Amino acid sequence: MRSHMVALILALLIGAAILPPPAQSASGRESDITITFSNGPTTGQDVKGTYTLGFGESGSSSLVNLAVELFDGTSWSTLSTLTGGSPWTHYWDTTDHSNGSYRLRVSGVDSEGNSTAQFSTENFTIANQIPVITEFTLEDVITGDGSSPSNRAWTNTAADGNLIFNWSADDDDISYATLSNVPGPGSPTNDGPGSLEHSWNWSNGDLEEGKWSPRLTVYDDSGLSSSQTMHMGIDRSGPSAGTPSASSSGWIDTTSVSLTGLSNGASDNGGSGIDYYEIKIGDGEWQNAGATGSAALTLSEGVHTIYSRAVDRVGNAGDPTNTEIGVDLTIPLLGGWNVPELNTSRVGAVQIDYLAADALSGIDESNCLIQYGFDSDGIGSMPDITGTWISMNNGLTGSVGLTDWSTKSRQHLMLRATIVDNATNSITSENAAFQILPGLDLSWNPTAMDIDRILVRPGTSEVSTVMISTMVTSNEAYGGALTVTLQVAPADRTADVSWTTVETRILPAGTLSDSEETLYWNHTVAFAGQWDLKVVIDPVDLIDEKDEGDNAHYFVVTGVNTNSLNVVPGFMPTIGLLVLAGLFVSWLTRRFGSKGVTPPPM
Repeated sequence: MRSHMVALILALLIGAAILPPPAQSASGRESDITITFSNGPTTGQDVKGTYTLGFGESGSSSLVNLAVELFDGTSWSTLSTLTGGSPWTHYWDTTDHSNGSYRLRVSGVDSEGNSTAQFSTENFTIANQIPVITEFTLEDVITGDGSSPSNRAWTNTAADGNLIFNWSADDDDISYATLSNVPGPGSPTNDGPGSLEHSWNWSNGDLEEGKWSPRLTVYDDSGLSSSQTMHMGIDRSGPSAGTPSASSSGWIDTTSVSLTGLSNGASDNGGSGIDYYEIKIGDGEWQNAGATGSAALTLSEGVHTIYSRAVDRVGNAGDPTNTEIGVDLTIPLLGGWNVPELNTSRVGAVQIDYLAADALSGIDESNCLIQYGFDSDGIGSMPDITGTWISMNNGLTGSVGLTDWSTKSRQHLMLRATIVDNATNSITSENAAFQILPGLDLSWNPTAMDIDRILVRPGTSEVSTVMISTMVTSNEAYGGALTVTLQVAPADRTADVSWTTVETRILPAGTLSDSEETLYWNHTVAFAGQWDLKVVIDPVDLIDEKDEGDNAHYFVVTGVNTNSLNVVPGFMPTIGLLVLAGLFVSWLTRRFGSKGVTPPPM
């Protein structure tokens, strides 16, 4: 009996140590308000998620605040201090605390500053459980499990097909699940709450190709949730293969050919990835060339079309590419030169290209060679000015590294090329010569050449003088002096009659720095008859020009004896009046001549 009394006393002492003494009011008095839980955990109740705590009050005083505290088995801590008056409510998120056994208590202060008595619950249990996703899968996956971007779940589902997602989770109060980040526009509706299908049959008519990360989120009635992401992809397009090459050097002279290079530059363009390559010869069957993209082929002599393609991990075959390979025993075909205009005005190197072809193996430009030299007449096997052939860099394109071309006028640039194909067949072209012409070209501007009359009355300066307008042009700025002459000769001259220079002009140096100069000439026709007039640039050919054939321009003028026409002195009839006079004479002849009458004198 004594032992039981000791145990009871110890229990009372421990309880007194754990429970704090009642709150004391500021005035030292206790409020007459009594606070109770209108909604609170009952003894042994499992509490989950967000729990609504409700409080009731009774008494004559007015309650101004209310303190809610939680006991975790060791100490009390404040959950919230409420103010504002009735109804007194606190929305408690139990997920902020670990699962276990707890107690709640409440106390307050009235408007007079007096504290109320404390009211506490019995022990209850917080039993929150976060949903544990045990399955999240996609049907009809061809490769990969979706666990990571490097192990993506790939499918080749059609755009108007269906994607079936399955899921499951462990929890004692699962409410519903959502699925987001799915291919195509829109998202599936939630699975639940209520009846759960644990799957989605997703189809929107436009399941786009690409990479996707569908996300499953499972919610329970406690407001807890967990999520899991699946890495998936839709691939309906075939990959592209690289361009194959025959053997290590491209072309060979045997019937055994090793085809390689299918993987060079190959790509599935972000799809599931290339699985293997296929090859076929002409109209033959496709052969698996493995993942390296190489194969040993036996070909007959000649050219063959080899088709190749890549196949991805979901079975999509890419568009085939083709290449011509075979056995080549034929020398290359020679073409011609591509040489720009060569003149003395050029400054710097000139690019030279040679055209060649090889119907089988193709040209091996790395072993081709262009050589050049300067020659006086463009004839012979060796350039006679340079005395040797000068080699450019290997290839079918090179340059003549000359800084100043002004000293090369009328010389010939000689060229030859050695062409090598990929089967080591070679041939050297015949020598070709290209003359270097002067860069400067002087000429008359035909649109600016004019003579004010073509019929004149010879003998007097007033009516026998013609004025000629001319314009000298150059194709580039010319800084030197220039001689220009006006020459005349009878139109009915014989071969032994020479032109007579009637005027010579010397244009000072720099006159043609702007590439044109206008000149006016006056020439008096001394005698009747037709006369040819000629203006000549550089009459003695002192200037080296590109084209000497456009240095002369011609005019025609006629000296007419008008005494028989009774022309008033100083009056020069126009061509129109002469034509009208001729027509009038013809009319009189027809009118009177037909009647045997002599026409009246004019």
